[in-house]
Amino acid sequence: MTRTPIDVVKAFNAAMATKDYDTALKYVSADCEYTNIPMSSVRGPEGVRSVLEPFFAPTIENQLIVIREAAAGPLVFLERLDRHRLATGWVELPVTGVYEVHDGLITVYRDCFDLATILNKWPS
Repeated sequence: MTRTPIDVVKAFNAAMATKDYDTALKYVSADCEYTNIPMSSVRGPEGVRSVLEPFFAPTIENQLIVIREAAAGPLVFLERLDRHRLATGWVELPVTGVYEVHDGLITVYRDCFDLATILNKWPS
């Protein structure tokens, strides 16, 4: 069964929400460029893991809620509300994810969000 680019991105996000990194990273190409805007860029599955696993570490539960989605060829755009339950309660972060998918793998991945929003709410 061939997955569309939006299917690939949604499967990736579903696995990330449950912190199933091994499954999620199967959807990421070896040379994927991941940029966590406004922060840094990394490459490949291990680069993605090096950013997201520590970020998700304090979370008890994650909900990556898609508000709007659009896809054109290999490009996928997801407007999300990422909800993270911490020991102190829920933290909500509006995010726009931009992805490019080729041959069933994410080759470009960018999450855009307001850094001040998360810094004011996330444990230090």
